[in-house]
Amino acid sequence: MTIVVTGAAGFIGSNIIKGLNSRGITEIIAVDDLTDGDKFINLADLKIIDYVDHNDFYDLFAAGAYGKIEAVFHEGACSDTMETDGRYMMDNNFSTTCSIQKSCQLQNTRLIYASSAATYGGSSVFKETPEFEHPLNVYGYSKLLFDQRMRAMYGNQFEHSPNQLVGFRYFNVYGPREQHKGRMASVAYHQNNQFKEQGRVKLFGAYAGYEAGEQMRDFVYVDDVVDVNLWFFDHPDKSGIFNLGSGRAQPFNDVALAVINAHRSLKQTHVNAGNKGYKDKTESSPLSLDEAVDLKLIEYIDFPQALVGKYQCYTQADLSSLRAAGCKHNFHSVEKGVTAYMHSLQVKKS
Repeated sequence: MTIVVTGAAGFIGSNIIKGLNSRGITEIIAVDDLTDGDKFINLADLKIIDYVDHNDFYDLFAAGAYGKIEAVFHEGACSDTMETDGRYMMDNNFSTTCSIQKSCQLQNTRLIYASSAATYGGSSVFKETPEFEHPLNVYGYSKLLFDQRMRAMYGNQFEHSPNQLVGFRYFNVYGPREQHKGRMASVAYHQNNQFKEQGRVKLFGAYAGYEAGEQMRDFVYVDDVVDVNLWFFDHPDKSGIFNLGSGRAQPFNDVALAVINAHRSLKQTHVNAGNKGYKDKTESSPLSLDEAVDLKLIEYIDFPQALVGKYQCYTQADLSSLRAAGCKHNFHSVEKGVTAYMHSLQVKKS
């Protein structure tokens, strides 16, 4: 059984390969663009049978050059929500996805692809139906247009697709293997670096009726994203567009506090390893939010004028469609997911 993963050296793509490898699946064709050569690190510890540059893959795949492909996990895209070159974005995110979907249809190959919660844009409801889809940038539109095209071809939940066709609207994903993403890396990643460099985490102050640091997002751990992708891989009869978030909005304060407490715990573990008789409750005990603020480990800054009117203060995935499909996955809370992430970064460093 051969599987293709596009965006294979990227954040979610490489984690999907890791998840497949954990099942003993290694007949994987990895497709990506390694112009940024440092991304190789996300593939170095994984087992694949081939690597193909993205400029070469799509035409070769359309010509049947790879034989029978069971499924394509299509994670390759331009994910920079600040990108304003519309032609570039539409070519990468819409036209390329249309091409791979057509090839999958002709070759009886299943397609599991990355959509985005950016399709909702300014909406206050996050449910997979057209009335709530209001993208605020060309990235969100490029993702929405492909979803719309598939609906027009195969029905609202792709019920008429001859092969499995699944689109996941990812919310705020965080976790290992995102180090190459720069400004588009997760809040947890940036807060980790900030805390290591400055000894504190900075958050936006009060804005739009939300208290300082209380703006909320649906933060979802990448291991959960992989598990849900693989659940659908195990259930080839399930198709449609599905939100993929935790289903639980949590404030930025929660992420910052989880980062800080994880660092304190790791520091205490290191000290204890060198002196088994040493125990300092000020380092080993988790801090409350008020304590972290009092210790100036969390600092609030004025909300930037440049973001006024352009900032989402709340997102939360409606998981009713996912649950109705039969996926009962139990998602990490921010506290558990961020703690696991911080520990993974420490292990990688050591």
